[in-house]
Amino acid sequence: MMHRMSAEDMIGLIRKEEPFEAVCEDYSFRLKIEYYAPFICGAVHDGHQFRRGLWEKCTHSEFERWYEEDPCTFEMVARHPIVIAGCDSRFEYDLNRPPETSIYSDAWGKALWHKPLTEQEKGTSLDKHYRFYSVVHALVAKIEEIHGAALVIDMHSYNWKRWDREVPTWNLGTSNIDNGRFGRLAEAWRLRLADIQLPHGIPATSLINDTFQGNGYFLKYITRTFDNSLVLATEIAKVYCDEESGTIYPEVVASAGRQLKELIPLQLLEFQESL
Repeated sequence: MMHRMSAEDMIGLIRKEEPFEAVCEDYSFRLKIEYYAPFICGAVHDGHQFRRGLWEKCTHSEFERWYEEDPCTFEMVARHPIVIAGCDSRFEYDLNRPPETSIYSDAWGKALWHKPLTEQEKGTSLDKHYRFYSVVHALVAKIEEIHGAALVIDMHSYNWKRWDREVPTWNLGTSNIDNGRFGRLAEAWRLRLADIQLPHGIPATSLINDTFQGNGYFLKYITRTFDNSLVLATEIAKVYCDEESGTIYPEVVASAGRQLKELIPLQLLEFQESL
């Protein structure tokens, strides 16, 4: 059963190693812990909520916001034992940026606001960002305390049609991990992603640092804060939807989720054997 609770209450349960499923009291993010497994799945850009008070100030339509979000990335990892996901749109505040740049002034070449946000409006968003990372910190710290290390699958998606060249179905960003220590594991994950067979003849291709390099704050925060955690920034091209119309292909989403359910534990095993 999912509950609604404060970030402080979530942290208290984490410290006591109690399983729970909850949405933060302001509905900004959700966290499920079935048991304290050695790995975490994150979907920080899955959210689409955009608080009512900002609607009239925003220059971007709902579809324009959806287009740059990562829909269905939570669904692709939802069956794993620990999953944390953003519920708010990155257009309100971006969980994959540090606090000081998490509120956009412009987005993809277009000014975001008809008039500047007030300090109070910014503060409301920054408080949500802070609460999310306070819970992330407590969670990764607990996993490292229990298991000595944590593997984090950082799920994202990207708009492949905007590229004017052939791009991979899966991209793995590794520029901000310790490649001397974890480079072999990153390559192992790339190979596993290349084995994923999606419907409709979608190519089974995966590359490292091709379309994106893994520069997100979620990865950087965990990597810089915790000595024994490996974050694998994993991007799927939006082959699971029509990115130009907003139509979702549920059979593709389900197929990706089923195969990730099998492959992530294999990656975890290899990660643990490397320690």
